[in-house]
Amino acid sequence: MRISTANAYNASVDTLLRRQRDMSESQVQLTSGKRLARASDDPASAAHAERALASATRVDASQRGVQTSQVLMTQSEGALTDAGDLLQRARELMIAAGNAVHSDKERLTSANELRSIREQLFVVANRTDGGRGYLFGGQGSSTPPFLDTPTGVQFRGTAGQAVAADGERLPLSLDGQDVWMQTRSGNGVFETRANVSAGDAWIDSGNVTNPSLVTASTYTINFSGAPGALTYSILKDGAGTAQTNVPFTPTASGTFIEIDGIAANIKGPPAAGDQFEMRPSAPTVSIFDAMDKAVADLSLPALRTSTRAQLNGDSLTNIDAALSRVTAARAHVGNALNQIDSTGTRLASQKLQAVSERSNAEDLDMVSAISDFQNKQSGYEAALKSYAMVQKLSLFNYVNA
Repeated sequence: MRISTANAYNASVDTLLRRQRDMSESQVQLTSGKRLARASDDPASAAHAERALASATRVDASQRGVQTSQVLMTQSEGALTDAGDLLQRARELMIAAGNAVHSDKERLTSANELRSIREQLFVVANRTDGGRGYLFGGQGSSTPPFLDTPTGVQFRGTAGQAVAADGERLPLSLDGQDVWMQTRSGNGVFETRANVSAGDAWIDSGNVTNPSLVTASTYTINFSGAPGALTYSILKDGAGTAQTNVPFTPTASGTFIEIDGIAANIKGPPAAGDQFEMRPSAPTVSIFDAMDKAVADLSLPALRTSTRAQLNGDSLTNIDAALSRVTAARAHVGNALNQIDSTGTRLASQKLQAVSERSNAEDLDMVSAISDFQNKQSGYEAALKSYAMVQKLSLFNYVNA
């Protein structure tokens, strides 16, 4: 086999260039910290890294939704806390106004404060989220969701609740109609009314004595007879019951009348012809209407003691129901915040896993890479020395010598 000077020279140059290219690629990997500069370097690892990147990107989008939901629900909790504090103050005013020693002037002062509280509640209900939305706008509202009209406050938003677009279903707003306009009347199970009260009696909000016996019927309590010999009869949806012409004896603490698992206390002496009612509760009470009624009732002068007690008792019951509704909404927001925290923790774990998988697929092992670079550098230096020696093996060098 003939080995010419030109062949030896070309072989040395090829080796030198290859070693230089390998060293250059290793140097690029060390600089970037990446094992894969192109998908062709390792197609399988590149595909795995791409899948991990897509997963991390999806998690990033979900995390942005979580952060937005957390901010909005925190703001909503603050708004509900403010509403609860205002309603608690309204409740205190109603309890004080029920005191028999209060004068009409003092009740009017309380009514003015209640009117101010009502205005503050309206501002809370229309509170913005710091952007272009409203905390109680439901599924969306470009204008304040609550409108104060001469006939009362109206909800102009879209009923429902806006949620994050991804699969987490995290809330971005609250249903203002549900929170502010659909408080259950009475004690939440049934409500009491004084249909006719010519005497000095009034009925309280009642309570449930046996939930298993409660029906969806309306009960009417009719009083008849002469003073000192009064009796009452209870009608169920207009039909007679076993409680017919039952003797009624008023006491200082009131007299409980019970039927089908519900009971109410009638205080004071009724008159023949008086009629009281117990009907199923319904989500029909607006918090603003309850406040308006309380203001109007406290502004009425020179009322009988029983009438004042009945009006104050009804308003206090409505305010208590409104406070319970706000408290329930706040609890719902608290549960949502717990869900948001759990979701955030889970998404953080998913992102860490995706980042780790991508790193394992494309990142460089620096210790191995440095060792490899040093080996390639040594190979390049050896090739360079070999090339220099080949250059000196020309026949002309001997002729010239």
